[in-house]
Amino acid sequence: MKVHVFTYGCQMNENDTEIVKQLLLKEGHELTENEDEADVVILNTCAVRRKSEEKVYSHIGKLKKKGKKIGIMGCVAEKEKENLFKRGVAFVIGTRALASVPKAVSNAKNGNKQLFLEDTLEEIEYHRVETRNSKHHAWVTIIYGCDRFCTYCIVPYTRGREKSRPVDEIIKEVSTLTQKGYKEFTFLGQNVDAYGKDLKDGTSLAMLLRESAKIEGVKRLWFLTSYPSDFSLEIPKAMAENSKIARSIHLPVQHGSNNILKAMNRRYTREEYIALIENIRKIVPDASVSSDIIVGFPGESDEDFEATVDLVKVMKFERLNLAVYSPREGTVAWKYLKDDVPYKTKVRRMSYLLNLQKMINRELNEEYKDKVVEVIVEAQAKNGLFYGRDLRNKIISFEGSEDLIGKTVLVKVNKITAGPLYGAIEKILEF
Repeated sequence: MKVHVFTYGCQMNENDTEIVKQLLLKEGHELTENEDEADVVILNTCAVRRKSEEKVYSHIGKLKKKGKKIGIMGCVAEKEKENLFKRGVAFVIGTRALASVPKAVSNAKNGNKQLFLEDTLEEIEYHRVETRNSKHHAWVTIIYGCDRFCTYCIVPYTRGREKSRPVDEIIKEVSTLTQKGYKEFTFLGQNVDAYGKDLKDGTSLAMLLRESAKIEGVKRLWFLTSYPSDFSLEIPKAMAENSKIARSIHLPVQHGSNNILKAMNRRYTREEYIALIENIRKIVPDASVSSDIIVGFPGESDEDFEATVDLVKVMKFERLNLAVYSPREGTVAWKYLKDDVPYKTKVRRMSYLLNLQKMINRELNEEYKDKVVEVIVEAQAKNGLFYGRDLRNKIISFEGSEDLIGKTVLVKVNKITAGPLYGAIEKILEF
């Protein structure tokens, strides 16, 4: 059967889609990039925000009008389960039931409603997944699930408890991909710092980074996303030891007030977070630290917000992802906390932080003026320029050509903005 897979959400969803495509090809199904040509359309979904879920339902409605067999996987599948059958869905695949997708597709023509929730992750041969979205960079999920249970977050309920993959399995996947020309790898997890803790054999993210850096052909290693109280200082120590490990750490703080952090069940204080970042920067002085912040959480006073503003000024994050709080059905905050911050106040506060972060970005970017940095070329942007990232995850745009994608170049930065940097290629290091 012809199958089209559409992906919503995070990098882990992207990696799950890559895996599912490989499984479908192995069973003789045909993939198509055009959903109109498909017999079956699978939506790999995100449920982090209500808006994300609503996009899925809208897409389902359009597919029904086209007469398509519809499969739902990802977080909405896990959250809604058999309720999705009322919307005309043919099959539902839980977040850990990926290996069941080919069977569901094969049976879809029979018209029976199918629900697959059983964990089949151990059936997947990750090292055989060749259907990657990039020719030089690969997502590698190393741990599934999350045990943190932040009061605003639906993820622990849709992704389940933490489950690490064996380290030798991951090393085999990375080694196999390097032989196919892949040179950049991003290790993924809802809480990537928890990697190995459930294995109880000494395995850790720092150990995995060190072992992966030994693999011939690996050029650069990344990891997402970190959780402050699980973050080990062995990670920046590994960075300092090996230039293959990117100097980039995304460490969501979510708020600057201890009162709100407690209400969020974030399990650390403002002071502990600041001390952690200071220690990271002592070990790796050029480390790039980015973060996430939620504005307008229930009970957020003017004083609480000012604590967040002060934290952003003190930390000087390289990047900051901002979100306005909205209640998420099924979470503790939705059930027990009143959404009492007016929407206009939320928007005003977020706008203030956006402008503050732009000023910080501009200030930090000035340090790049006239510097020559090593960049792995990623792709061509809509403006015709090509772009890539340096070891600190700084995006730099420049004139180039398609044959440079995946290659390493030296770029001299000649233009600064609050966002991307611009420059010119000085030397091509790989041909």
